[in-house]
Amino acid sequence: MKSYTITVNGNVYDVVVEENGVDAAPTAPVSRTAAPKAMPKAAPAKAASAGTGSIKVEAGAAGKVFKIEASVGQKVEKGDTVVIIEAMKMEIPVVAPESGTVASIDVAVGDMIEAGQSLATLN
Repeated sequence: MKSYTITVNGNVYDVVVEENGVDAAPTAPVSRTAAPKAMPKAAPAKAASAGTGSIKVEAGAAGKVFKIEASVGQKVEKGDTVVIIEAMKMEIPVVAPESGTVASIDVAVGDMIEAGQSLATLN
């Protein structure tokens, strides 16, 4: 077992990973801890949109949209939570990379998302 410390969107997590060598007996994958297979892209369900902004708010990890904290037209400061995603039974806030006004929310609660996917845009 190896221990790692990772930082996701400014939150620090301690993670313990079990190593399976080539000689290790194969084990049945556990769906909650196994690496996800390619997820089909969810069609973005735009809650409300005032157009597309120039600043993208992107997911740092794959998961499911748990909660949308901001709304179109709302002013946000750098570091304010825009969307919360759920990944590996953790709620991970996705924050505004810059100050601005929310131009669009490109996902809906319950959508499956991939790392790097655009969740919202700011002006």
